[in-house]
Amino acid sequence: MKTLAYAASAAKAPLKPWSLERRAPREHDVAIEIEYCGICHTDVHQVRDEWGGAEFPMVPGHEIVGVVSAVGAHVTKFKPGDKVGVGCLVDSCRDCEPCRADLEQYCLGGCTFTYNSREQDKVTPTQGGYSERIVVDENYVLRIPDNLPLDAAAPLLCAGITLYSPLRHWGAGPGKQVAILGLGGLGHMGVKLAHAMGAEVTVLSHSERKRDDAKRLGADAFFAMADKKAFKTLSGRFDLIVCTVGTNIDWNAYFGLLKLDGTMVVVGIPESDVPVSAMPLVGMRRSLAGSMIGGIKETQEMLDFCGAHGIAADIELIPIQQVNEAFERVVKSDVRYRFVIDMASLKAG
Repeated sequence: MKTLAYAASAAKAPLKPWSLERRAPREHDVAIEIEYCGICHTDVHQVRDEWGGAEFPMVPGHEIVGVVSAVGAHVTKFKPGDKVGVGCLVDSCRDCEPCRADLEQYCLGGCTFTYNSREQDKVTPTQGGYSERIVVDENYVLRIPDNLPLDAAAPLLCAGITLYSPLRHWGAGPGKQVAILGLGGLGHMGVKLAHAMGAEVTVLSHSERKRDDAKRLGADAFFAMADKKAFKTLSGRFDLIVCTVGTNIDWNAYFGLLKLDGTMVVVGIPESDVPVSAMPLVGMRRSLAGSMIGGIKETQEMLDFCGAHGIAADIELIPIQQVNEAFERVVKSDVRYRFVIDMASLKAG
């Protein structure tokens, strides 16, 4: 199926109109007409080859929502007309220990990412959601709750699950003090989700600029960490800190904000290594951990949770012709809080 898209032809090249061929649905495939696709900072990193290993031409996009247009002969989970989503994964080996535990994102054989990856044949390249349509195995397609607007639901497929997974895994809930470090595309979802889980939520931001937003999103407290007095005030307060910041900051300073047995979970990926000191971890049996998106089962759980609590992303909807400008604004943190592309604009040229 010939498919219109926007692609980068080389590292750091601007995204431009392109076309690709999508496969016809196989027995277990779902064909999806894409209505909206979120812009993740990962898209910028990949298009600019800032993490290495990028392959071109590249169609980014892994926050995909749309409507099923056709299904393979043996598909049982979806039918034409269903509202569905596709996140960061479109396949995995399905047989290793993580896959059998519904943790496909940690597949030992290498999961297949939605773009800039290879199918399980290790040959066929994948292309993402800045396009008219996509064809995905039904086991990697998610159902979108009917009460969520499709455009604002798109970022849940990456930003939502990236925060939901560590909050659930480390037990955010009533009686727990949770800090969200950084209030951007990831962080704003963390505030909404942790609040809905019943935790007491504090936002740790660089400056005062987003104080009102933090309270509106559900935060119980807000601290501007540029004021070094905040580190003394917050010493030993939190059970869990989720660090969404993708720039290099002093993690060691934040370890001191954890209680005995507290954990700081990193979900933002800095461009270079961050030095870590042992003493603030050893002294109070604190932990430094990482988390990467979530498996398909957990992603569906997250979507259902968001449906039950009426949670979606705060978005700025744009036509695809503004995608390169949007990339620059993402780098400058000039969006509140997630860009979403209206894919209907693709047909405008």
